[in-house]
Parts: sequence; C-alpha cells; structure tokens
Amino acid sequence: MKLANLLMERRVKMDLLARSKDEAVIELLELITSEGISLDLVAILHSIREREDVESTSYGRGFAFPHARTDAVREMYILLGVSRKGLEEKTADNVPVHVVCLLLTPSTIAKLYLQTLSGLAAFARTEGTLEKVLAAATKADLIKLIGDAGVTVDKELMVKDVMRHNVAKVTPDDTLKEVANRMFRFRLSALAVVGENDRLLGVIDDRDLIKAALPDYKALISNLNYSIDVEPFEELLKQEDKIKVAQLYDRDYEVVSPETKIVEVAAMMIFKDIRRVFVTDQDRLVGVLLRKDIVNMVIRG
Repeated sequence: MKLANLLMERRVKMDLLARSKDEAVIELLELITSEGISLDLVAILHSIREREDVESTSYGRGFAFPHARTDAVREMYILLGVSRKGLEEKTADNVPVHVVCLLLTPSTIAKLYLQTLSGLAAFARTEGTLEKVLAAATKADLIKLIGDAGVTVDKELMVKDVMRHNVAKVTPDDTLKEVANRMFRFRLSALAVVGENDRLLGVIDDRDLIKAALPDYKALISNLNYSIDVEPFEELLKQEDKIKVAQLYDRDYEVVSPETKIVEVAAMMIFKDIRRVFVTDQDRLVGVLLRKDIVNMVIRG
C-alpha cells in the first residue's frame, strides 16, 4: 500500500504559524478537533512531550516527526504541517525544520505506526524533497508529491523500517586513535569496517581495543600472580597512531537484508546472544540494527 493512501487533505496544513515544534504540534492537533473529534489533548501532548524528552524527533533535512503511542486515541492519525519560514529551534544539521509530520497511534498498533514513520523518513531522505515540498502550492500537491515518491507500507515489519541508516564506520587503514575517537563521538561500542564502495569487511568493537592492550589476557586470568613489566594501556596509547584497524578488526559478523522480517532478526539476536546486525544490499553496507533499537522502537515505541 502506498504511504500517500494513508494521508487526508483535511489533516494537512500548508502554512504553519508556529515558531517551535511544540507550537506546531498544538496547531496540527487543532486540525483533528476542527473535524469535531473529541480527544484528550492534555494526555496526547504529555505523551508527545515525553517522547521528545527521551530523544528529539527532529530528523534533519528540514523534517521533524513528533509522535506518540497513546491510549488517548483509538485510531492512527497522520497530520502534516509545512512552515514556509522554518521553525526557530536548533537542529543537528543546522537546517531549519520546515515540515512537521505528527503521528498518533493507539498503544495496540505497532507495525503500521513504525512503517509509517519509516516511510515518512524515507520520503525525507530523498534528495531535493524539502525544496519540492516548499514548492507545493496545495494540500493535494503535497499528497501527490508523496505518492509520486513511491514510498510504500509493507504487510510485515521489516529491518528497513527500524534500522539506522547512518552507520559509523572506519576503513582498514584507519588508526586505533581514529576508532577510539569515533566510538566516543557517537557513543558506540562498535564500528563497521568497510572497503571500497562501502563493501562490508568486518567489525571492530571496544573488546578488540582492550585485547590490543592485553594480548596475554588469558595468562592474566589463569594466573593472578602473572607479572606485567609495563602498563599495557600506557603502551597502547604510545602506539595509537601506528596500530591500524586491519590488525584488529573481526571478520565474524551477522548480516541481514533490508527486507528481513524483524521477528526473524530478533529471534536470531536472542539465540546467538548478539547486540547488532549489519544490513547490506549486494555486499554494500546500508544500515545497522541494534538490539536496543528493537526495544526502543518496537516494544517501547
């Protein structure tokens, strides 16, 4: 089913007056009440703001996706608003938010909710989308634009609906220092190792870094009186610009495709006790799915 088939002109506003995301949400909720639908707006706003406190829903590229799963609604609502001037709030990519996509769904709905969010994000990622949205003159033009993008909502919840598209990565020629810096910057415990054209080669994680400092760790464990002549971490720091990823990374990793069902990946993660799987398309790295993403997005919402 096309994502555009879920949209209604009466739930689109082409000229938001709001100057903040919170004001935009309130303005979009007025579209529902103008239909004569009675909702507990206080409870809905609380759910949206609670979700926003966990993590900002400003996606980048001029889009924001405030959303909530709440028992205050009995059906899914998709509300779209366009701010010609752009909201005043700061964004990670310094592109002002011009398009606010508000999604409300009952707590009992998960699959359609996530797929709709994923579809809207896919629409936002398309090059030139923001300019086309701002050029749309009418509500019908905006919905047609989304329809022409060909974004669909599938019957099953897939990896592509939940995965992270921006994957932190390094190459075999990068140094240990560069790995540690990226892990710290992105608050990650592992990085993908890629070759030419983003071909996935392996993974390097924090355990690999510690093993580089403690090559005789097994001897340490088996003999607590084992003597070390030098401080291993200090020695490692002296070599951090010389040690290459190629010397450390692991070639044993799990891969799935964007079309793999989430339930299958979740079962594999439990069975193999793994925290992440990489997502590839013809050997090219296109995403990563973390175990905590399934908890945060699918279970918690």
